[in-house]
Amino acid sequence: MRPVVLLMSVESKREAADHVMEALAAQGMAANVVDISLGSGGEVWDGARKLAAMERSAQAAIARVEEIAGADAPVVLGIGGGTGSDMILRVMKALPATVSKVLVTTLPFDPRAAVADESIVIVPSVVDIEGLNAALRDVLDRSAGIVAGLARLAPAPAPAPSVGLTTLGITGAAGVEITRLLRAAGHEVTAFHANGFGGAAFARQARAGAFSAAIDMTVHEITRMVVAGTCVEMPDRFSAAGRVPRVVLPGGLNIIGLGAIDSIPPHLLQRAHYRHSAHFTHVKMAPDEMERAATALAAALNEATAPTTVLIPMGGFSSEDRTGGAIEDAGLRTIAADCLDARAKRYRVVRTTGHISDPQTAEQAVRHLLDTLAQEGSP
Repeated sequence: MRPVVLLMSVESKREAADHVMEALAAQGMAANVVDISLGSGGEVWDGARKLAAMERSAQAAIARVEEIAGADAPVVLGIGGGTGSDMILRVMKALPATVSKVLVTTLPFDPRAAVADESIVIVPSVVDIEGLNAALRDVLDRSAGIVAGLARLAPAPAPAPSVGLTTLGITGAAGVEITRLLRAAGHEVTAFHANGFGGAAFARQARAGAFSAAIDMTVHEITRMVVAGTCVEMPDRFSAAGRVPRVVLPGGLNIIGLGAIDSIPPHLLQRAHYRHSAHFTHVKMAPDEMERAATALAAALNEATAPTTVLIPMGGFSSEDRTGGAIEDAGLRTIAADCLDARAKRYRVVRTTGHISDPQTAEQAVRHLLDTLAQEGSP
C-alpha cells in the first residue's frame, strides 16, 4: 500500500483534519500530515504579506511531501477552501505524474486551468469547510474511500512512447481515421482535446518524452492564444513536440472558439458563426486574424529540431468549413497556407486538395509521418 499524505491547514481546519484522519483510520490507513497553515493566528494580513506566506508554505510542503514519499509514489489528499486550495494545487502540480492526487475543495475557481495538464481528482466539498456537519462528514468519508482505493493500487508503470494526436469535435472524423491507421501500423495513439486546455497536457507530455512522434491535427488553440477565447497558459504548446517527427494540420485554425451564444459581443455575431453546442459558439476568423494566428504558429513551428511537415487541406479546416458549411471560406485557407509557406524555415509545407475530414487527408498525414519515422530509423 502506498503512503498517504494529507495536505491541509490544520490551523484553520482542525475539526475537518481530525475527522478525515479518523475516516482514513477506518479504512486501515494512517496519513502523514503536511500542515500548510500560514501561521497568521487569525490576523487578517494584507495581500502582499499573505501571498508571500502562501509561497513559503507551498514550497515547504513540496519539500516535505518529497521527503515523506522517498522512493514510493504516494497518494496525496488535499482539503482546502480558497487559499488552501490554491496552495495545495501548487504542491500537487509540482509533484510527478505518478503521484495520485485528490483535492476536496470549495471550488472558488474554474478548475479547468488548474488541472489542464495534471491528473487530479476534484471532489467538491458542497459546503464550506468551516466546522463539521453531516454534509461535510459525508464528503470527507467518501474522499477517504477514494484515497484508500488509490493507495491500494500499484503505481502505473511509465508508458511506452506513443504518437501524440490533437483533436476536437470539429476535426473528430479525421482523428478517428488517423488513430485507426496508426494502430494498424503498430503505433499506440494518445489523443488530446485541443480546446484551450487540453493542449497544455499535450505540451507537458511532449516535454516529458511521452511521444515517439506527433500529429498535431488541431491547432485551434493558437487562435485562443493570439486572437480571442479562453485558454490556459501554454507558451510551448506548438514547440514542445518539435523534438520528435511531427505532422501538423490546420484543424480549427479558421474559428474563434467562444462561449454560449448569449455571451457573444454583438459585433462578433455579425460574422458568420454557428452554435457548436449550448455552451460554445464558433465564430469565423477575420482575414487579419488568420494572418496573425498563422504567423504565430509559423514562429513556433520554426523552433523544431526534428522533421516537421505542415499538411494543409485546402478543401476545409473544420467540419463547417466546407461547401455549404456555416463558416466556409476558401480565402481564409489561402491566407493561412500562404503565410505558413512564406515563413517556413524548420518545416516543409504540403498542400492537398481535400477536406481535413476526408479519409484521404488522414491517409496522407499518416503516410508522411510513417515515411519520416522510417527515414529517421524509428520503430
